[in-house]
Amino acid sequence: MTGPNSRPDVGDVPVGSLVRDVAEDLSKLVRQELELAKVETKQDVIKAGKAGGALGGAGVAGWLAALFLSLAVMFALDAVMPIGWAAFIVAVIWGVVGAVLFVTGRNKMRAVNLVPEKTVETVKEDVRWLQNRNS
Repeated sequence: MTGPNSRPDVGDVPVGSLVRDVAEDLSKLVRQELELAKVETKQDVIKAGKAGGALGGAGVAGWLAALFLSLAVMFALDAVMPIGWAAFIVAVIWGVVGAVLFVTGRNKMRAVNLVPEKTVETVKEDVRWLQNRNS
């Protein structure tokens, strides 16, 4: 018996029609899962791009600032010590700054997850549903 919002009784439907319906439903499900995976991956790739851009910009700006500031500090220290020691002190300071920038960038990259978690979970649910249906 059929109602306005229900499907016909399976016993009244030809097998070929049932197989076609199942194939169409599975095809639609696969397309939806792929679309979900694309959306999730795109969001994480955008995050990774922003983190990479920030790291690149910080590297260039930091390098230029370090270069000119290093020269200024080195020549200022030259007034009270040999230039070689002044250059060494400045190099050590910028090594510490570089290490801090590296750790910051690495932590931002660790926050990026390229696995589409929602898609993986829904695929697992679909597999469980199919397994329970076949039991």
